[in-house]
Amino acid sequence: MPASPGTPAETAAVSTARLSGARLSTVLYDVLKGRLLEGTYTAGERIVVEQIRREFDVSKQPVMDALRRLAADRLVAIIPQSGIEVLSYSHREVEDFFLLFSDFEATIAAVAAARRTEAQLAALARISAQVEDLLHSADPTARAHGYRVHNREFHATIHSMAHSRIMEETSQRMWDLSDFLINTAGIANPLSSALPQRQCDHEEIAAAIADKDEDRAREAMRQHIIGTVDIIDGERRSESA
Repeated sequence: MPASPGTPAETAAVSTARLSGARLSTVLYDVLKGRLLEGTYTAGERIVVEQIRREFDVSKQPVMDALRRLAADRLVAIIPQSGIEVLSYSHREVEDFFLLFSDFEATIAAVAAARRTEAQLAALARISAQVEDLLHSADPTARAHGYRVHNREFHATIHSMAHSRIMEETSQRMWDLSDFLINTAGIANPLSSALPQRQCDHEEIAAAIADKDEDRAREAMRQHIIGTVDIIDGERRSESA
């Protein structure tokens, strides 16, 4: 389906970049990447360059530059003589990714348990409280979007506890792919119904880190990440029933 017109924030970002002389392709990359991670597009959907060009009143070149970067990120495919398509991954590829991702995040959680500060624990608790607030929302769209945002904040705080730039930067790229796989799966409001379970996982991870229990933090994080596949599969079956 065609993407909806740019939000005021998206349009303002592109306009500001044009006026300031900043590279439009970078701003467009951020806008389109945000749409891909949020689920504006679905796997296999065609992205029309001309539509984006007209939407933001820019030339074709910065749009293509942005899409080439997204292709390098393995989020879209540029198909010669055909166009741009949102990448689609097989179920086995998704399972393989979350298996790898779970082990990587588990390692970071263990390191975080050994290195965290009290101030960082307090920040983690504040973010956890925001996720808790979502449990009281009856709006599945707000729950899904809010969880995606606060979940990234929760895990980013754990990454900062590791005090490792290499871990943090590598994990950032993996989280982008995780959000992409979840939100382009064609499920309405993914993980919204699983919020209580996800929040319970967060509480166990946070408690293990607070106790400086590296083994417990590692296993709690591993189970939290690897469990994503089963949740998404369950939501897909529920919608098709």
